[in-house]
Amino acid sequence: MKQSTLPANSVRFGVYEFDLRSGELRKHGIRIKLQEQPCQILAILLEHRGEMVTREELHRRLWPSDIFVDFDHSLNTAVMRLREVLSDSSENPRFIETLPRRGYRFVAPVEERPASLTETTQTQTGEVGVSQSALPKDNPTLPPVSPELPATAAKAVRRVSRPMVMSGAVFLLGIILAGGLGARYLRKTSVVAAPAAQITSLVVLPFENLSADKDQAYFADGMTDELIAHLAKIRSLRIISRTSSMEYKGTHKTLSQIARDLNVDAVVEGTVLRSGDRVRITAELVQAATDRHLWAESYESQLGDILTLQGHVASAIVNEIRVKLTPEDQLRLASTRPVSTQSYDNYLKGRYYWNKRSQEGLTKAINYFRLAIENDPNYALAYAGLADCYSIIGSAIVGTVPAAEVAPKARAAALKSLELDNTLAEAHTSLATVRFNYDWDWNAAASGFRRAVELNPSYATAYQRNSLYLMSMGRTSESVAEMNRAHDLDPLSISMNFSLGWRLYMAREYDQAIEQLQNTIDMDPSFVLPHLVLGQAYEQKKAFDQATIELRRAADISQNSPPVLAALARAYAVSGKTMEARNLLDQLMEESKKQYVSPFYVAIVYAGLGENDKAMDWLEKAYGDHSNAIVFLKVDPELDTLRSRPRFHELQRRLRLPE
Repeated sequence: MKQSTLPANSVRFGVYEFDLRSGELRKHGIRIKLQEQPCQILAILLEHRGEMVTREELHRRLWPSDIFVDFDHSLNTAVMRLREVLSDSSENPRFIETLPRRGYRFVAPVEERPASLTETTQTQTGEVGVSQSALPKDNPTLPPVSPELPATAAKAVRRVSRPMVMSGAVFLLGIILAGGLGARYLRKTSVVAAPAAQITSLVVLPFENLSADKDQAYFADGMTDELIAHLAKIRSLRIISRTSSMEYKGTHKTLSQIARDLNVDAVVEGTVLRSGDRVRITAELVQAATDRHLWAESYESQLGDILTLQGHVASAIVNEIRVKLTPEDQLRLASTRPVSTQSYDNYLKGRYYWNKRSQEGLTKAINYFRLAIENDPNYALAYAGLADCYSIIGSAIVGTVPAAEVAPKARAAALKSLELDNTLAEAHTSLATVRFNYDWDWNAAASGFRRAVELNPSYATAYQRNSLYLMSMGRTSESVAEMNRAHDLDPLSISMNFSLGWRLYMAREYDQAIEQLQNTIDMDPSFVLPHLVLGQAYEQKKAFDQATIELRRAADISQNSPPVLAALARAYAVSGKTMEARNLLDQLMEESKKQYVSPFYVAIVYAGLGENDKAMDWLEKAYGDHSNAIVFLKVDPELDTLRSRPRFHELQRRLRLPE
């Protein structure tokens, strides 16, 4: 513990003190680690304490307009992490009050602190710098950049917010040839004397863009994605998915903290520098338990050989952590899929909007995937993304387009993706989803999901979709277990968190579902689906007031989408508010004249009203429409009042669902 002095512009609230200049937060005088974005949000709220700071103002100050980012999700996550540090809650705020869909307000009394205050500098997290003596003698610094590249590359590639080693031995520079392609690589290698502990899981953090052009951030993200894709092919490794990895872009967390968050043994980080038609990648492998730098390399080549570079980085990591590769692993690791940068950019934007799981988001995603295909007609991943969009836009949870319209498009895109690359887990997953959603070919769907997992054991979406198949078959515990696997691979994904909550709801674990869905809403209050299913879970527990509150929120967010209107009408019906239910049912029928409304949604309202014959009539219409919602006939709690009816059993038999 050593004495220090706070600057004049420090403020105190409760047991906390915040230095507005350095961004340091202290609790009882002990410094607490706070990430960059939560720190900036706290500073802005304190600057305007007692006043509402709009989400738009936070967007403007935290994320410049030229940065492509999921603002709502990023802001919600940052506020959630800030609340965690302050031991605050959105339901009973002591410090930060949420003004729904508008902004936030700092509500606690604030005391300005004088310039000279005694404090301790020991951190609560125990973060310390790495001493020179703790490092191997041959631990290298960055090599000088080649004359062709900008001088900015000479800056340290380690993120400035993480512990850095100042000085050290100079990297040995060597020139090697890339397998038959004639690309020139400048390579540096760091080797530690003692063998590393067994590493079976790792995360690849977003590579830092060192290029002068900020627009090259997409290129750096692409390098991160490709390295994740390479490593995910290895069965004996658990690789954290891209969505969760990207949550740490620009973070101030230490590598050991990130590893604890994601429960991994090691962390890969690096930088990308692009200038003209040349690119330089530097990557580093750090063992989480010891914070030891196990390996580091730097490669430089022509842009056309970038995929070969990524393969070299992946192979070097595998060699360093001594993972035993099967012949199939070796073959998959060696494979590359050339793609233009423009196509890849459009593909990333497509996946960004696909993750929103809304009609508007899916429509935008379809346009971006089409652009990617126009730029590169042989881009298998883009076809898989297109198939996924068509599959979801006609699915039960969105349900705004009839299956007859989207099923052929989804099937054609998935088949084209497989034709271009039958080793692609994404392609097998996309086709298996079509077999499940629209063809109702259960065996083909199960086989496709299994093949996808064999090809890429770390592809979270394959487990996520397979859990849907298992749920429809009535294998609820297996479905939840499979969904937990997907969540472990992508723990910060809003889609994975919602899906886990939905599986728990279908498995009738309502208390667990409610907790999981509330956590998902904390991540993104504007995401409609968790509000919808949370309302349905409350309905099953007969907590009708809470159910209608959540479903009204969902209706506001979705602008009265058919699935939400139907759920709200049903909640009114089962709670005895028959007039309100019938009014909403009339509204739903009127809406069906303007857009597609799955007959399944009408069926659940009639089931809630106790009009079981009409409910069965509409369920049979849903069967005739090939509505995806009907595949959960065996387990959906909203259909329980119909299960004893002979027509219901006949419908289940026609679907070839197990009794």
